[in-house]
Amino acid sequence: MSSKDNLKPEWKKGESGNPDGRPKGSKNRSTIAKYWMEVIQDLKNPLTGDNEKMSQEDLMTLALIKKARSGDVNAYKALMDSGYGAPKQAVDITTAEQPLFPDVPTNDSNK
Repeated sequence: MSSKDNLKPEWKKGESGNPDGRPKGSKNRSTIAKYWMEVIQDLKNPLTGDNEKMSQEDLMTLALIKKARSGDVNAYKALMDSGYGAPKQAVDITTAEQPLFPDVPTNDSNK
């Protein structure tokens, strides 16, 4: 059995349990990725071939559309899932009813 003393944290109130953790103000990977995906540049549109001002996210989406139009099924699926959401997968679990204790006689044998 555990006692209440074992459940108390080893540090005092207001003290960090990980003092050498990530520095305050540092950004996580998703924040950095989102920032760079939104940077606007003058880029070549892969569908039209024209130079346009667009974000990296726009360019990648257009490139994915170009691949889907050329017959890439995975690109098509990625676009459809992004635009309309991935279909929910239903799992049908059917099991045969098994007795919990196979060696124990059931009530049917008393008849």
